[in-house]
Amino acid sequence: MSVHAEVGIQPRTRRVDAELRMDWRCAYRRRIAITDTVIVTFVIALAQVGSMWPNPIEWLTPLKVVASIALGVLWMTVLARGRSRHQAMLGDGRDEYERVVLATGQVFGLGALAGILLGIDIARSYLMIALPLGLVGLILGRYLWRRRIQAKRSAGLCRNSVLLVGGHASVVATTRSFVRESGAGYDVVGVCIPRRSTALDDHIVVDGARVPVLGNEFEVIEAMRASNADTVIVTGTEDLGQVGIRKLMWDLEAEGIDLVVSPVIADVSMTRLMIRPVAGIPLMHVARPRYEGANGWASGAFDKAFSAAMLLLVAPVMVAAALAVKATSKGTVFYKAERIGLNGKPFPMYKFRTMVEGADQQVVDLMGDNEGAGGVLFKMREDPRITPIGRILRRLSIDELPQFFNVIRGEMSVVGPRPPLRREVEMYDDEVSRRLFVKPGITGLWQVSGRSDLSWEESVRLDSSYVENWSVAQDLSIIARTVSAVVRSDGAY
Repeated sequence: MSVHAEVGIQPRTRRVDAELRMDWRCAYRRRIAITDTVIVTFVIALAQVGSMWPNPIEWLTPLKVVASIALGVLWMTVLARGRSRHQAMLGDGRDEYERVVLATGQVFGLGALAGILLGIDIARSYLMIALPLGLVGLILGRYLWRRRIQAKRSAGLCRNSVLLVGGHASVVATTRSFVRESGAGYDVVGVCIPRRSTALDDHIVVDGARVPVLGNEFEVIEAMRASNADTVIVTGTEDLGQVGIRKLMWDLEAEGIDLVVSPVIADVSMTRLMIRPVAGIPLMHVARPRYEGANGWASGAFDKAFSAAMLLLVAPVMVAAALAVKATSKGTVFYKAERIGLNGKPFPMYKFRTMVEGADQQVVDLMGDNEGAGGVLFKMREDPRITPIGRILRRLSIDELPQFFNVIRGEMSVVGPRPPLRREVEMYDDEVSRRLFVKPGITGLWQVSGRSDLSWEESVRLDSSYVENWSVAQDLSIIARTVSAVVRSDGAY
């Protein structure tokens, strides 16, 4: 008799139930695998045909045909073994693309080496045809499938039902993160709080949503079954300990469920994290922030070149905006406002004037109607000081185009934290003041995540995350997302 049978567990039945819950994941992974196969087969066949010119007979030898087939099989195998289609990567984006790039590089490195050792002249043709076309095709295929799954998640489909295990504070913070990033596809259906007593409430409230408390650290399996969760995430390991975590992994394995452990740190990019085992214990190393990269000469050169190109591109729009501002209201065309920049140094930030003349003197009278984040920022959806043409300029973000001159002057960056007012900076604590370690930006995480609709805490979190995790890839991603945010006019008023 098996151990499972002795303790009354029916692993086969529960594994079948788990597999039914995982149907959408299996279907998604299968479609990606089919797409990968079609792309790999096509580009290898194209490379084979291209390499036959001008001597087709020479390239139709059995050895070279077998070599092409072997390359395709190796490519698909490495993509699978490299976990590029693992369920944890479903709809993830950057990590998935990185695994595809890594797997493809490994395949062609091995292929080139094998060609040299076997004396088969395939490296040149395949490196010129199959490698670039295959890489672009694979990433494009993943992107299109990712867009599809995101659309389904927005409709309430293809989502993960999550049971959280951890202390009250950690499960609340994790739940709030999942609610905030709904596109990630995680719905919290219950929580297990260690050392929970019957005196506590049977639910927690996170941003107005009630989440049931289904037990303590010893009742995870029962809670998972009751909530029909397909994912268990441990947000704090101090109560379970090494023995408890190991036992939970075994229990979940019998249910066909993977265990996910969330580290206590948050808002740290994957590029700064490295996990390696030491003395049998997985240690997570967190690299120091790269402030010097954001303020370095390479970043500055890119900012200036990009800004100069943008000013040339939008010059007709700026001329039209200037004429509209001048013709529709009294006052100057440009508005010069003091902002605080790198290391607390003030500078004049330029914008097209969108308010009536003397608008600054009316702020005190309007503070009672402030809708800004946490009362620190001043924002009003229906600000009476904004001119009719100014409202249009703000909605389309045209009023911010003159800030490219600030970038060329070295006072701002294309991407960075939101440029703050002096009165805001005077209210900063040590945590918030870290946003002054890099230049403020025309756009940033705050711009592509809601702008004026953000709470003060969320605005600080996004700026701090950007400063701590600066990278070139992140800057390029934010620039691309800014275009979409401007088109949708998200949070612009």
